[in-house]
Amino acid sequence: MKYMIMMFGGLGASLAERSPDWISQMQATLMTMDGELRASGEVVDSKHLMDPTQATTVRFTGGAPAPTDGPFAEIKESLAGYWIVETTRERALEIASQVVAVTQYPMEVRGIMDESVPPER
Repeated sequence: MKYMIMMFGGLGASLAERSPDWISQMQATLMTMDGELRASGEVVDSKHLMDPTQATTVRFTGGAPAPTDGPFAEIKESLAGYWIVETTRERALEIASQVVAVTQYPMEVRGIMDESVPPER
């Protein structure tokens, strides 16, 4: 089964409070995990996302879609990137747990629906 492992990260003041050693360890952990997942063939796709201050949010306002600058809300943690892996649920949770043990930021693991199979009712 395929799983999306979403990485959330700190922004602004919350990241500025982290030590240079922590930032180096966090980056090394992510790079090592990415390399291991690619070498094992588990990665289907992965991307890093731009800073959410560069985002545009489209809301339904006044009866019509309206784009606005910036992220949805003022937040300390934002989606920073993701891996899509093909593996077991247990392995996807293991991957997330290894990263969270270092970063201390949450990760969400969510199964990806198989488009070829109709959803159960």
